[in-house]
Amino acid sequence: MVKLSQRVKALKPSATLAVDAKAKALKEQGIDVINLSAGEPDFDTPEPIKEACIKALKEGFTKYTPSPGILSLRKAICEKIKKDYGLDYCPEEVIVTTGAKQAIFNLLLALIDEGDEVLILSPYWVSYPEMVTCAGGIPKVVPTSFERRFEPELSTLETKISPKTVGIILNSPSNPTGLIYSKDFLLGLAEIVEKYNLWVISDDIYDKLRFDLKRPENILSLQPKLKDRVFLVNGVSKTYAMTGWRIGWALGPKEVISACVKIQSQSTSHATSFAQKGAEAALKTPEEEIKKMAKIFAKRAEVLSKALKEIPGIEFIPPQGAFYLFAKVSAYYGKKTSAGKIINNSVEISEYLLDEARVAVVPGVAFGEDEFIRISFATSEENLILACKKIKEALLRLS
Repeated sequence: MVKLSQRVKALKPSATLAVDAKAKALKEQGIDVINLSAGEPDFDTPEPIKEACIKALKEGFTKYTPSPGILSLRKAICEKIKKDYGLDYCPEEVIVTTGAKQAIFNLLLALIDEGDEVLILSPYWVSYPEMVTCAGGIPKVVPTSFERRFEPELSTLETKISPKTVGIILNSPSNPTGLIYSKDFLLGLAEIVEKYNLWVISDDIYDKLRFDLKRPENILSLQPKLKDRVFLVNGVSKTYAMTGWRIGWALGPKEVISACVKIQSQSTSHATSFAQKGAEAALKTPEEEIKKMAKIFAKRAEVLSKALKEIPGIEFIPPQGAFYLFAKVSAYYGKKTSAGKIINNSVEISEYLLDEARVAVVPGVAFGEDEFIRISFATSEENLILACKKIKEALLRLS
């Protein structure tokens, strides 16, 4: 038998993709499942974006591109960052990647040496710890609390820093909570970053899906003097409903971006040529079109919040962005199903809801918080209301 590497043995499969796959498998069997596990908008990619890609294909734009991405797209990304955040970048400080996930992976491979520690705030997107581990680093989780809206005490965060700590990963609006870090927190964190000479990966993939419709912000827009140590990651997946197109990017100091280009040239070479043309068209989408989608998600968040309030024992903080709600369901732990099985954790309650209510959610343990489940509201209001009704009925059957 072929021996697997210790690196791959240490990795866990994506819980979100696993739940989504199980829900889709049940649907293929003819079983009606309301899928609230998906991490992608339910809208179709806008027609002008698709047309730009088709045009590129028809014109034969199907060959290799430069590893960091086509120049016109990198220029468009710089213009977007200037418009959204007021920050100046040049194309040499940009790499286009096969999704934002690869942008983060490239950065971690370029920045981490074996045994380096990276701070990750809990709850976190499922892939952060695994990517740090795969790059040879040690993910160091910073605890937060429901009571503090999942925003850690800066003093607590500082105690997690050791001589081996090299950086921190941020995500706001957050997957899985849908919450936005406060300015006070980000400014306080900026002081810590400077004090300990840390780098920051700011995952801004949901930045335009803010329900207050305000201009996006991150640690660098609030503290521009950190430009030599902050890396901005984004992409077209969420804002433009282009998850399957796999186009993301990272911006940062030239020497690190050049290192990422070197890594990418030896892995995927570059992002898909004609998909890059589609992404370029996406960045020209009028702001009002983007706000329309944000408004729809905001309305769905209200509908979901109202329906969840009708379920005894469930606690949550109404989301401020993205399309997720993180619901505390631990009040039902210790309760028994009709088959006599006791629910003990977020995996078991998620399995119970899929089996009994035919509603797919993601267990919170995948995000570092076992008392919770993540509910995606990237679906219709009707589905959300029906799903909450089914969840309520299933939970009240527990004894």
